[in-house]
Amino acid sequence: MKTLKGPAIFLAQFASDEAPFNTLPNICEWVASIGYKGIQIPSWDGRLFDLEKAATDINYCKEVQAIVAEHGLEITELSTHLQGQLVACHPAYDPLFDGFAPEHLHKNPEARTEWAKEQMMFAAQASKNLGLKSHATFSGALLWHTVYPWPQRPAGLVETAFAELAKRWLPILEAFDKADCDVCYELHPGEDLHDGVTFERFLEAVDNHPRANILYDPSHFVLQQLDYLEFIDIYHDRIKAFHVKDAEFIMSGRSGVYGGYQGWIDRPGRFRSLGDGQVDFSGIFTRMAKYDFAGWAVLEWECCVKHPVAGATEGAPFIQKHIIEVTEKAFDDFAASGVDEEFNKKILGLK
Repeated sequence: MKTLKGPAIFLAQFASDEAPFNTLPNICEWVASIGYKGIQIPSWDGRLFDLEKAATDINYCKEVQAIVAEHGLEITELSTHLQGQLVACHPAYDPLFDGFAPEHLHKNPEARTEWAKEQMMFAAQASKNLGLKSHATFSGALLWHTVYPWPQRPAGLVETAFAELAKRWLPILEAFDKADCDVCYELHPGEDLHDGVTFERFLEAVDNHPRANILYDPSHFVLQQLDYLEFIDIYHDRIKAFHVKDAEFIMSGRSGVYGGYQGWIDRPGRFRSLGDGQVDFSGIFTRMAKYDFAGWAVLEWECCVKHPVAGATEGAPFIQKHIIEVTEKAFDDFAASGVDEEFNKKILGLK
């Protein structure tokens, strides 16, 4: 068994124009001061990171690593959640997702998709330059608008969608393979890859590509009412990244998993700060140890109630408390009688 690394923090929800959240040195100083050992970097946020430069300038990567190391931190992964979303986007969502891309690409979905693919290629090379072994992203969605269909989906629609999704992602997966880095899809409502079954469909479509893996986040499974512990038992070989995020689902006679178009504070299912929700983190961390997950435990904060700084400050000791330092021996080793084949046969009554 292996002891996973942490605590780490995803910087996306904290970056802003205000100090100490406005530059990489400043935010590193802050997260280190509250107990974190690693950072997951949102590659689209120019206040913290320049993705294209990291892909093309090894000296820039060394500068970034030096800033991070100066504060006693490590980079856990780069994230391309926004760019990955744009690799596959149904036209119904174009106006909403235009904001994920540079302004000159707005109202030009074809050019925006090509930009997103290029961004993913930059991410592969940047990960290689930084010596990273896993990468966090979204799959995008061509099919999400049919998730609960009326009228029913026509025959072959799902197969066509996943074939197209695979076509767009296979060159990216190959680039990450050359970079010796896993692509970890965060399985998330709104994405075509949002649970185990959809991930399996994608794996089949990409011929079980070894770089197609999972960013495990139990909060999204709580909101879908999926067994997030059994999920680890089933898919642990493909789990290569881990977001530690809490959530709760409070049954209601008025609304269910779809939320009734309500704001987060009023939905039956909502994200919470660590320890304030319903996720069984002891069960999760135990399974991560059992299955030799050797990556990072990364806080992602998205609570609809608590202040982000409070959530981040509480998050580091919460994660540290749950990290299991795995044992190197069995509890009853003291009673071992050694290895002796003849003795074993005698115990079994064999001659």
